[in-house]
Amino acid sequence: MIEKMKFLNLTGPKDDIDRVVDQYLSKYEIQLENTLSELKSVQNISPYSDINPYKETLQKANVLADMVKNTDIPSRSITLEEAVNIIETIDKELSSLREEQHNLETELSKCKESLTDIAHFKDLHYNIQDILHFEHVKFRFGKISQEYFAKFEKYIYDDLYTLFYKCQSDKDYVWGVYFVPSEEVTKIDAVYSSMHFERFYLKDEYDGTPEEAYQDLEKEIQGLNEKLNQTNERISSKLSSSGGDILLARQRLEKLSANFDVRKLAACTEDKEETFYILCGWMTEKDAAAFSEEVKTDKNLYCIIEDDHNNTYSKPPTKLKNPKIFKPFEMFIRMYGLPDYNEFDPTIFVAITYAFIFGAMFGDVGQGICLTIGGFLLYKFKKMDLAAIVGTAGIFSTFFGFMFGSIFGFEDIIDAVWLRPIEHMTQLPFIGRLNTVFIVAIVLGMGLIMLTMIFHIINGFKAHNLEAALFDTNGIAGFVFYAAVVLTIFLFMTGNSLPAVIVLVVMFIIPLLVMALKEPLAALLEKKSEVMPKGKVIFFVQAFFELFEVLLSYFSNTLSFVRIGAFAVSHAAMMEVVLMLAGAENGGSPNWIVVVLGNLFVCGMEGLIVGIQVLRLEYYEFFSRFYKGSGREFKPYSTKASIQEKH
Repeated sequence: MIEKMKFLNLTGPKDDIDRVVDQYLSKYEIQLENTLSELKSVQNISPYSDINPYKETLQKANVLADMVKNTDIPSRSITLEEAVNIIETIDKELSSLREEQHNLETELSKCKESLTDIAHFKDLHYNIQDILHFEHVKFRFGKISQEYFAKFEKYIYDDLYTLFYKCQSDKDYVWGVYFVPSEEVTKIDAVYSSMHFERFYLKDEYDGTPEEAYQDLEKEIQGLNEKLNQTNERISSKLSSSGGDILLARQRLEKLSANFDVRKLAACTEDKEETFYILCGWMTEKDAAAFSEEVKTDKNLYCIIEDDHNNTYSKPPTKLKNPKIFKPFEMFIRMYGLPDYNEFDPTIFVAITYAFIFGAMFGDVGQGICLTIGGFLLYKFKKMDLAAIVGTAGIFSTFFGFMFGSIFGFEDIIDAVWLRPIEHMTQLPFIGRLNTVFIVAIVLGMGLIMLTMIFHIINGFKAHNLEAALFDTNGIAGFVFYAAVVLTIFLFMTGNSLPAVIVLVVMFIIPLLVMALKEPLAALLEKKSEVMPKGKVIFFVQAFFELFEVLLSYFSNTLSFVRIGAFAVSHAAMMEVVLMLAGAENGGSPNWIVVVLGNLFVCGMEGLIVGIQVLRLEYYEFFSRFYKGSGREFKPYSTKASIQEKH
């Protein structure tokens, strides 16, 4: 079912909009529309252009709140001034601590980098400052790969005016420092470069030997870590003691900020010296009545409810309201498209037909019970709509399992209440013996096709579309023709006499002519000046082929329901194969592992295939006749929803 909607116009002093949103709109579900678009024919209205005053403080509140851990929000209310004061005060206190924290982390990072650089030269037992101030000798700290160092020592080193002091090494590199006379530095640097020597630049702040500098850096890092831990503890202590207030203040600011966003959809109009805001939106009939009753004593708020939807530019949104047992099946409706506001909601129809047809195609007591229990348990713990649908379909599978006398594929445990799909046959005139479930499936399909035609007729009248309701292939003309075909087939198959020729003409020929001439008839009914199209020959040729296509579609759509019986038979046949593989035929002792695995395979694979096939019937055989799914979803303004979207 679709909730009835009312269109509301709200007006009040411009400065009072926050109070109205906070006091009223936050309690009701209302889908706000763009006021300028809705009232584009009204003069002297302008956009509501204000800058959000809460934005900057809210950004600070979000930063602080992200630092708060495992803290509950106090159950008290605070004013805007209190919220702003809490955030600004705590932010100011923490800003200096965060700056101190950042400086310590930067200094600590530099020290660790220096420690890494100098660690490879700890075996150089010479004062670094003395090396850095050599006048006639140049030095280069760095590393060279083991491969090139071996070649360097063997072929080059003895012929160069250089001294390489090896400090440390590992399997990949040798770290050290080489010395060279100043006048030879260019040539020697080139040689080392050709050996892929990678140079390090030690800072002149080191004092003493590299070992002493390393120890000094370790002490400095230890001291910085202690200071950083103290700063972090001060920050954590402040957040811990003020965490609840921070979250409470952010909650208040978020609500006010979300309320402020309403201005984007509002408009303003001036009346003498005062400026008023205007808000427009949709509410359910029930909420609109309650809202109107609540605000009628508010002197600063004027509410006008528009009952005639033809006076609004936006079409009413769709809000589905179905009993809890049918609600999971709304998933299938949303997948196809929500019904238009004036359209028939097919949720209950889909729920009943989907579960019923699934059960008929997958009739087994044991597997049905497994689907029911598994589906509803999964729905209980995971809240998955598809799981509830599977559970519901499982109930009907269990029902048809009793009707077919099948339990986990065994057909000798319980008697069939109705028939066994593989065995039962029916004699038909001109056709011969045919499986009974095929016949029942086609009869069921005929009934459902006629029911969907009735839905189409209802939708046509609700939408004031007389052509669709009266003359369409799924309208009254199509219904009369198809019902006549069904009646004639039924009378013939049951051996009863057919209606007189004149009756058959009325039942067959006239509906076909009406469907062929639906456009001229609709134009005549609507009193248009031009009834027949200009190209009459092309019109009649086109009408002929369209009628031929309609007749083919009636035939193919009806035969499409044979799949219901086919899957009922195939399910029983597959389980026979499983039991045969398990050695259970002719009353033998079965291999229970094969029985269990076979049931799991059939339940999973065929259950999935049947579920898809039933959904195909819903979409292509049913929805194509009466359902468009062109509605737009009801999306109410909600402070809570707005806040959740931001997180």
